[in-house]
Amino acid sequence: MEQAFWVQRPGEGTLRPVTLPDPEEGEVLVRTLCSGVSRGTETLVFRGGVPASQHDVMRAPFQEGEFPGPVKYGYLNVGVVEQGPAELKGRTVFCLYPHQTAYVVPASAVTPVPDDVPPGRAILAGTVETAVNAVWDARPKLGDRIAVIGAGMVGCSVAKLLQGFPATRVQLIDVDPACAEIAEALGVGFATPEAAKGDCDLVVHASANEAGLAKALELLAPEGVVVEMSWYGDRPVRVPLGENFHSRRLTIRSSQVGTVARPDRSYAQRLAIALELLADPAFEALVSDECGFEDLPAVLPRLAANELSARCLRVMYSRSDHVHPERIGGLGVQHHRP
Repeated sequence: MEQAFWVQRPGEGTLRPVTLPDPEEGEVLVRTLCSGVSRGTETLVFRGGVPASQHDVMRAPFQEGEFPGPVKYGYLNVGVVEQGPAELKGRTVFCLYPHQTAYVVPASAVTPVPDDVPPGRAILAGTVETAVNAVWDARPKLGDRIAVIGAGMVGCSVAKLLQGFPATRVQLIDVDPACAEIAEALGVGFATPEAAKGDCDLVVHASANEAGLAKALELLAPEGVVVEMSWYGDRPVRVPLGENFHSRRLTIRSSQVGTVARPDRSYAQRLAIALELLADPAFEALVSDECGFEDLPAVLPRLAANELSARCLRVMYSRSDHVHPERIGGLGVQHHRP
């Protein structure tokens, strides 16, 4: 009998048994190797913070149940195809599927993971895909002065991608000075908000905090652009549109992964690009903790309460010997050391 993780009600998770159908023609049976908890979105779902007006917009591709719960939610899953078309059988694949030990989906719903991308890193494909879309929305130019506010999974991924543009100045900004370590691992400059460089042509905001958005506007040069990536859920947000907003002709632009920012690219092409980019081992720095699938109901409340600092929590479906054995609070979370 297979199992799946469900948010039973806000603040409470459980494992439920699952009976899988036999795959039909054009479908695949995937055995999960690992999945990832997208901290910002999934902790929002876990605490019941999805506004009623956004219930349809926030649906994950293979979600079951309804917000606020019971609901099976998630979208960072990597596994091996056990049954399906010959060209996919035995392949490691990425799928926008919740946390579940095995599942049956259309073959078109899985994307093969490149041979040079380890399965444990491939769980970041959904996050890097979001970052790719943000860069397309941001439209950086040669020599731009750029800041990325918020050193979570998405902010770090965006900063890493923007760092590759020639002659740009990219600075990752976060209130936690300890984030300097991950910025260094990604090859990106770092500053706390007080020390951040101003006169920016472009600021990407991904802190999900209204103070971060205010800082983003403050850092802009005249005619500068803020690309807003934060999802605030049910929280009201105050935006400082007085002071220099109009006189400096500043712009706030939305970026949302539900729409592809380039009409000449499909969803499948965008995801394939993200998986290609994950061949860079620097992205491994985004995965800071691991837990076993069976520990997820005990670990998620701690993650939602900010008791754990994991940017991406990697969920393992069998114990792995490449994990440092130290546990946090006896709840099955293990510090990961790339």
